[in-house]
Amino acid sequence: MSKYLVIVESPAKAKTIEKFLGKNYTVLASIGHIRDLPKSKMGINIEEDFEPNYINIRGKGDVIKDLKKYAKKADKVFLATDPDREGEAIAWHLANILGIDLDEEVRVTFNEITKNTVKEAIKHPTTIKTELVDAQQARRVLDRLVGYSISPLLWRKVRKGLSAGRVQSVATKMICDREAQIKAFDSEEYWTLDFNFQNQDKKSFKGSYIGLGQEKAAIKNEVDVKRIMSDLDKNQFIVENVQMKDKIRKPQPCFTTSRLQQEASNKLGFSTKKTMIVAQQLYEGIKLPKIGSVGLITYMRTDSTRISEDAKTAVLEFVEENFGKAYLGETVVSKKSKGAQEAHEAIRATDVLRTPDSIEAHLTKDQMKLYKLIWERFVASLMAPARVEGLTVDIRNKEHLIRSNGQRQVFDGFLKVYSFGTSNDKILPEISIGEKLMLEEMLPEQHFTQPPPRYTEATLVKEMEEKGIGRPSTYAPTISTVISRGYVGRDKKNLYPTELGEIINEIMENYFKRVIEVNFTADMEMQFDDIEEGKIPWKDVIKSFYGSFETLISKAEEDIEKVDLSEPTDIPCEVCGSFMNIKHGRFGKFLACSNYPECTNTKPILKTIDVKCPECGEGDVIERKTKKLKTFYGCSRFPECNFMSWHKPVGKKCPTCNKSMIEYKTKKKHEYRCTDKECGYSEEIMDEN
Repeated sequence: MSKYLVIVESPAKAKTIEKFLGKNYTVLASIGHIRDLPKSKMGINIEEDFEPNYINIRGKGDVIKDLKKYAKKADKVFLATDPDREGEAIAWHLANILGIDLDEEVRVTFNEITKNTVKEAIKHPTTIKTELVDAQQARRVLDRLVGYSISPLLWRKVRKGLSAGRVQSVATKMICDREAQIKAFDSEEYWTLDFNFQNQDKKSFKGSYIGLGQEKAAIKNEVDVKRIMSDLDKNQFIVENVQMKDKIRKPQPCFTTSRLQQEASNKLGFSTKKTMIVAQQLYEGIKLPKIGSVGLITYMRTDSTRISEDAKTAVLEFVEENFGKAYLGETVVSKKSKGAQEAHEAIRATDVLRTPDSIEAHLTKDQMKLYKLIWERFVASLMAPARVEGLTVDIRNKEHLIRSNGQRQVFDGFLKVYSFGTSNDKILPEISIGEKLMLEEMLPEQHFTQPPPRYTEATLVKEMEEKGIGRPSTYAPTISTVISRGYVGRDKKNLYPTELGEIINEIMENYFKRVIEVNFTADMEMQFDDIEEGKIPWKDVIKSFYGSFETLISKAEEDIEKVDLSEPTDIPCEVCGSFMNIKHGRFGKFLACSNYPECTNTKPILKTIDVKCPECGEGDVIERKTKKLKTFYGCSRFPECNFMSWHKPVGKKCPTCNKSMIEYKTKKKHEYRCTDKECGYSEEIMDEN
């Protein structure tokens, strides 16, 4: 039996760490939380000062048994769960179950899973930080009070299966509010006027109309643009001023959680959930030849942009050796290292020498994409700014001002490494003050103002961060929850409220407005931070909230009338002849007999795509949803016909083998494909822009 027991959360992390520590250490995984509030009831004793009633999680019996067995025989136990509030709480629960005194120095944290960092951390254990545990308990208890009070109310008043949570309801409200802005938006007409010129060397370039004098003019309609065009002297476009200005483009700091989620969404097309899953894999350990399993990035839940001095020195040496001194950026002095258990760093590569190209063969495609993004941002953050030479040319015609802007990158700086950045060069030809330009053509164009765009996951995370809603660990699960509950739908990258989401939001607005106010949610996050810093007892925060909240629940229970979501139809029931109603269920709308409860007949609403089943030829192909709301296509004669396809059948025959064709669509491809893989015929579909 090993002398020491180290407990972490995940088996992957356990395997990586055990190889670093050697034969005297056994490393086991708790597989997440081992204790939590019960699922079947509130689990908060409100009368006894909001004391939580924790129970062992069902299914964790064998895990707990093993942990107790090894802990009993070990000389010392180390609790090495993640370095955040959640990880501290898991360590606290483990200490409770294993009978470890909270004054005992058993807590070990590390920001990266590399051999030196882990071994150094084991040498400097501390006690469990109860303030962090209290902050996590406050969030958990508050969310349980809100969710387990409002959700049953929605079950009774609207339909079973609904839920409302503190942060998820705010996110839903933000998406609903944006949709309301889009619907209320009145588009206005405006025009732009561009020009194609030639200089004296007959080189072409573009300019744009600014206005009279130096004032920028708004061209509101076609009459305005024609009046301007008719007033211009087509032979008197004179260069009035040429201004050269050097600009610098600074690199962005290393990633925080929210910035990583935003960039991965914008640059890689990853959902917030996918980003965190892949980042977790990179953090916990990837098996590399000659090294074994090692963590490739630092901890991925952080709101810090700080980089350790050792990591910074390694990057500067790497940059100088590979690109030269000219590419070195300014050194930013960070806080002094506090040893093995210092504060969070930004998300960065654990070793700058592990370039993406050098380890690509050992990563999955998604792991490679995300690692490349993180590694490049890490290195670029300590490199010199890119320098751009900007050129502004003012062209005068009578009192009318036309302007042309150009720029040229004169030094790539951090863009040498950061392939996700762009230089956006727009080169202007040589132009002199007083030069007379030749007009090639005038280009008037009509436009209409656009409503604010729908949120994407990236822009929603950005706004949640700016407004102080949630913290690094909550963004991804919040968005996943509102989508999986059916309150929010996704059209490509854009998020929109569903009909059900609008209904729930209206109830929350009318009866629980305070709970879903952005300022209230942001203020609660600040109070959680105060608890973590030991400024406020966590139960005081809960007491302060619950008094007024209990009043809201009582009033809502009295005032909210039963919401009937059913819609009548003229479709007869095959069982009793009554008309069917459209009802809302957990997985969408369905038909139910209006003569319920005497008649319990129900059937799905079939969304046909006007294509006959390619398998039986008799049924219609219909669009269906899985339990996780993923779209697939099946035959209306199911279960007589078992046809199923993830891709949309198109009612088109393959010209090669006469088999059915499907529409195959990814980010890079949009084509018709033959369903017979051996045939392999495909033809490109030209998308309309």
